[in-house]
Amino acid sequence: MDAPIGHFDNARPAPDCLDELIAPVADAVRRWSGSVPAEQIVYVETDPQWADTAVFVQHYGQELLEQSANCVVVAGKRGGESQLVACVVLSTTRVDVNGAVRRQLGARKASFASMDTATGESGMEYGGITPVGLPADWPVLVDSAVVDLPYVLVGSGRRRGKLLVPGKAFAELPGAVVLEGLGIA
Repeated sequence: MDAPIGHFDNARPAPDCLDELIAPVADAVRRWSGSVPAEQIVYVETDPQWADTAVFVQHYGQELLEQSANCVVVAGKRGGESQLVACVVLSTTRVDVNGAVRRQLGARKASFASMDTATGESGMEYGGITPVGLPADWPVLVDSAVVDLPYVLVGSGRRRGKLLVPGKAFAELPGAVVLEGLGIA
């Protein structure tokens, strides 16, 4: 199958390669519901040695720079309580942690979660965290620019491999909230 974006040697519908995905992502694909069929989520094999964005787009397609999203984990704190949230923004932007995220969570303070917290709580590898398959109690904040794209490249839960997901599917993820201006230049 040809990938809908980029130039990958091996692209397959995610439901056909559950054994390539880590458990929480495979479970999410298995239970997928919504207006976008799970078969439209595409798993592509990628080499971790080309994980750096500049090298990645040079190898897999320059157009991916504008069609990729990052999923980062943020910890919001209010009083003695802490809440983890996933933020999905285009890779050409950065998450407005102290503005949009803090306001959305009603938190006094918000900051990027430590690598150990992000990987330990998500069950995913650092550098491969994806909004597909995150813990059910996590809010997933999605920049509106991500939802507007036909397809978006995101992590697959591990450093080897990526998911190509129709943009509108991000709005239907469990706990998803679409925000204007979550990603800033």
